[in-house]
Amino acid sequence: MIRFRPLSLAALLFAAPLIAPTEAQDMEPPRGSSELLQRFQIKEARQGVDVDADAFYAVDNTIIAKFDKKTGALLAKWEGDAKGPAIHLDSAVVIDGKLSDAHSNYPAWPMTSSVEIWDAATLRHLESHSLGIERGSLTWLDRDANGVWWGAFANYNRVFDKSPAAYGNNDNTQVVRFDADWRVAEAWVFPDALVEKFGDMSNSGGAWGPDGKLYVTGHDNAELYVMELPEIGSELKWVGTIPAEIGGQGIAFDRSRPGVLYGIIRKKEGSEATVSRVTPPAMN
Repeated sequence: MIRFRPLSLAALLFAAPLIAPTEAQDMEPPRGSSELLQRFQIKEARQGVDVDADAFYAVDNTIIAKFDKKTGALLAKWEGDAKGPAIHLDSAVVIDGKLSDAHSNYPAWPMTSSVEIWDAATLRHLESHSLGIERGSLTWLDRDANGVWWGAFANYNRVFDKSPAAYGNNDNTQVVRFDADWRVAEAWVFPDALVEKFGDMSNSGGAWGPDGKLYVTGHDNAELYVMELPEIGSELKWVGTIPAEIGGQGIAFDRSRPGVLYGIIRKKEGSEATVSRVTPPAMN
């Protein structure tokens, strides 16, 4: 006759798989750090920011303003008519003397987007490249170290007056690689865990870091999310998170000061442009 001995409580606990109370947090990638270097009171810092060797540029829906990097003094300003055709300027990047800006008709329906280009010295508008009805609302642009252009088409869970349902559903947000004619050559989505961090909104900013990784932001969170392209498949790899003095929205790395990042914090009164040194998490 075989006798079975009941297991003690301790034995049962050790036999069962351990589930940490912060399992969802433990599944997130490692965290880096940042140090605030400067803060400027900039009322135009509402959608995005960019920077070159001598100046930084704050972007609002229909405004681009250029400021001295050292003093914050206004150097130049472009302002469109409140009735259009510029509707929703977003994150921008300055490369080779040109400021390229992601533009959309947000929150109108159906979503349309374009790439708008200014002379960075004078803020004279130079070019417009219409993308028409695409994969969402174009929210950011950047060019990587190999000269390739990237961007993101955002979608949202909120319902606006002019859309019949949720504004695209934010799990449809895609990071894309453009070809030389601004056609989408490849596209990737974000992992579900990061989409949840976006809340009802979406990916608002993006910039290639000096380490060759893609740094993105949500709409409101004071965090940068470090991404890599996957070896297989269409889902980006979330490899790090960096708390930073930002409020989501557009970001830009200062190419003249490696590791220094510009961001914005939107406020009803007294929006800010911030300058931080970011330290990515250690990665295997």
